[in-house]
Amino acid sequence: MSDWNWGDLRRLRPISRRFGYDRGLPIDRYYIERFLESHRGDVAGRTLEIGDDSYTSRYGGARATRRDVLDVVDRNPAATIIADLVEAPQIPDETFDCIVVTQTLHVVYDIRDAVGTLHRILRPGGIVLATFPGISQVVLDEKGRTWSWALDARLARQLFVSRFREGGVTVATFGTFLAAAAFLQGLAADELTPAQLDANEPGCELLVAVRAVR
Repeated sequence: MSDWNWGDLRRLRPISRRFGYDRGLPIDRYYIERFLESHRGDVAGRTLEIGDDSYTSRYGGARATRRDVLDVVDRNPAATIIADLVEAPQIPDETFDCIVVTQTLHVVYDIRDAVGTLHRILRPGGIVLATFPGISQVVLDEKGRTWSWALDARLARQLFVSRFREGGVTVATFGTFLAAAAFLQGLAADELTPAQLDANEPGCELLVAVRAVR
C-alpha cells in the first residue's frame, strides 16, 4: 500500500504525469484487464491487436491460433500489418475472429470510419473488445496531440450500434470515485484496495468498455 497521505490533496500538480506507470500498474489498466479477463473466451482464432500482441497472447493463449499486430507507422518491429483503421483497404474483408482495441479509438478523428473498418474485417460472429478512457488526465506526448474524442457509455454504444447490430453491442463501465481521484493524481492500482477499486458506483466512468459482435 502507498504511504501517500490521502488528507493532503491541496496540490496544483498530480503526483505522477505518467498515469501511475512509474508507481505500478495504472488504475485504468487494472480495469482493462478485468474487462478482458471476463471475455477471455472471445480471444480466439485469428486475432488482431493494436501496437503489440500482449493482451491477445495473455488472454488468448493457444486459442489465438494466429496473432496479428496493426500499427499506423512502420517503425514498430512487432507490427505485422501497417494500416490506418480509417480505411485499411489492404486488409481483406472478414479476416479476423477477434480484434482487441484498447485505449486507441479516441485518438482517431474519423472514429466512425475506424469502427466501420473493424466491422468489415471481422468474420461473421467475430468480436471486437474495445476500451476508451473516461475520467483521465490527457496525454501530453504525440498521442495527446491526436486525442479527439471523450466517450461516455451512451455515446460508445451509439458509435458501435451505428455499424454493428444493436443486440450484439454491450457496454460496461468501470471505476469508483476514489479510484478516479487516485487515477487523476497518477497513483497506481496497488495503492488502493480491491474493495476501493471494485465497488459498484454508477455514474463514475473511469473506463468505458465495449464488446461488439458482428
